[in-house]
Amino acid sequence: MSENLLISLNKSQKSAAEHIDGPLLILAGAGSGKTKTITTRLAYLISIGIDPKSILTLTFTNKAANEMRDRAFSLLDTNSLNTPPLLCTFHKFGLLFLKFYIGELDRKNNFIIIDSDDKRRVLKSINKEIPTALLGSEVSKYKNSIMTPSEVKAQAQGKLYSEIADIYQKYEEHLFKNNLVDFDDLLLLPYKILKNNQKLAELTSQKYQYIMVDEYQDTNELQYRLLRLLCSTHNNLCVVGDDDQSIYGWRGASIKNILNFNEHFKDAIIVKLEENYRSTDTILQHANALIEHNRDRLGKKLVGTKDKGNSIKVYESHDENDETRKIVDDIKSLINSGKNPKDIAILFRVNALSRSLEEGFNKASLSYKLVGGMKFYERTEIKDLIAYFRILTNLSDNFSIKRVINKPKRGIGQTTIDKLEESAQNQGIGIFELIQKATPEELSAIVGKKNARTIKVFEASILDLRELMAESKMRLLDSFEEAFDYRASYDNLPDGFERQANIDEFYGYIRDFFIQNPHLDLKDFLNEIALENQSDEYSGDAVSMMSIHASKGLEFKYIFIIGLEEGFFPIIGDGTDLEEERRLGYVAFTRAMDDLTLSFVHSRFYKGKRTQLNKSRFLIESGLVKGSLVIEKSSGFKKGDMVNHKIFGQGRVEKAVNAGKDYKLTINFGGQKRDILSSFVEKN
Repeated sequence: MSENLLISLNKSQKSAAEHIDGPLLILAGAGSGKTKTITTRLAYLISIGIDPKSILTLTFTNKAANEMRDRAFSLLDTNSLNTPPLLCTFHKFGLLFLKFYIGELDRKNNFIIIDSDDKRRVLKSINKEIPTALLGSEVSKYKNSIMTPSEVKAQAQGKLYSEIADIYQKYEEHLFKNNLVDFDDLLLLPYKILKNNQKLAELTSQKYQYIMVDEYQDTNELQYRLLRLLCSTHNNLCVVGDDDQSIYGWRGASIKNILNFNEHFKDAIIVKLEENYRSTDTILQHANALIEHNRDRLGKKLVGTKDKGNSIKVYESHDENDETRKIVDDIKSLINSGKNPKDIAILFRVNALSRSLEEGFNKASLSYKLVGGMKFYERTEIKDLIAYFRILTNLSDNFSIKRVINKPKRGIGQTTIDKLEESAQNQGIGIFELIQKATPEELSAIVGKKNARTIKVFEASILDLRELMAESKMRLLDSFEEAFDYRASYDNLPDGFERQANIDEFYGYIRDFFIQNPHLDLKDFLNEIALENQSDEYSGDAVSMMSIHASKGLEFKYIFIIGLEEGFFPIIGDGTDLEEERRLGYVAFTRAMDDLTLSFVHSRFYKGKRTQLNKSRFLIESGLVKGSLVIEKSSGFKKGDMVNHKIFGQGRVEKAVNAGKDYKLTINFGGQKRDILSSFVEKN
């Protein structure tokens, strides 16, 4: 039976599936059949008599775990399996482990897992001033860096990070006292238990004699260390992954885990899966040409198994509207020729670029869906701005006033808003009219002295902007930012870059509207976008729009990639990891099965203003357009990297710039920022 399992595999896949003992890295290129290989290996191990109970397979998503389970079991006689092998996510394994062994930490096994909303509520109950998104992100980073609150406190410099360290301590005390476990604890607590109990670590390792890990390039430091403990009595670890598809460095994934696999696990064997069953040979040639510009990679070259296929199209457009028209025309032609919309996808590096696409599709009555994202005008930061601008055109808009009177946060809670609304209703007037009519003393009687002062400043800012708007529409946005610092309120937040990009796109669109329609005003603009936003909800199959991150693991017959300009793709500056940007390009190219179209424009909204842009270096590096290559030495450091300095301790890189043979790093050591040469620090 075991030989029959291997019949459908190619030579490399068969070599990987037949490997039994010792560490194995299956370096699986895009579309090379990695899931088929790892599930066949699982079935093969069972077919030669290895006890299913001794096999542990770890994935990152429940979807991947379920797919692997179904495919592996379809190859086996499941009736003869007394106990199926454990195949689950890292976090599910952690949960099962804690059910048995959390007592090692003096805790009961009736613990409750809290979700991200619960976590935010707990953090907010400890501190209402610091944004909960920032607190949640920092706490998660500390846990995945295996740092205790006391370690964080010892390294914290500066008021903010010292305060966050205290909040982390109180948060951990709250979890312990109430026997709660957060998502990160599902990995951290099992690691602590195994680290502190060598005998239990050995018993657990002996129980799981064969361990397999999917998407190994996405593992972080904590997952790697946990795996080391699970392999403490053996080295039978098989990991599958692709260093060229490591695109989650920003959320803690460490590419060094896969790059250094043969150093971490002695006598490791590497099997490369390079035969691609997804894309045409033409697409693969250009994807290979692009990724070969990366230095930090193990090296492999995808070989096509399909026909050469059509040439890759490259669209050069004046601006985003011109770009959208071309793509809409192409997609209309595809659909009119009988192609299914679900086989078509548009990818972008920055979510803000969906705006012009959405408008173009709505005007053309084309059905679309945003995968893993939200429609542009439904994004919180855009709805907030629209609410602000509605107030500027209509002071009686109570709904909008209630939405933004505390955005950015200025200490106006829901109770205060309710009091304002109740008082306004009692007087039969709007909330803003109440604020205008009331003296500071009268307003203080309603909402308290401190809130009254804050609300009066809000009122003055709105009235000043209305006056300015009557004089100069073009100065409105700069003055709005000066008054409210709305864009700046997203500084340092985990998703701040994306939200600020959306804000910039919206500001740019307003400016363009006024330039093209000098006789129209803000109210006309708001009416225009309200009409655009009232798109019909189409039923049936739809074209997919998504970020490149969201596209990983998917495939489509027809792929369009937009925004191939320097600054948008790749994102450049501020310590960006250019190699990870290039891996994103490789991922995007290899989503396409039959046809690939790339698009760049000469002009797009950049940081709130229409800007002349240069075409992406990726178009040149992939051999699709002529041009001089942009040579840029890789610093090996990127924004967000954790580093150690022998004097200043642990810090996070905020910026990396060239400084002769070395690199100057701006590092945040617990709130204290220092410029340090890269040769004086070590990466964590």
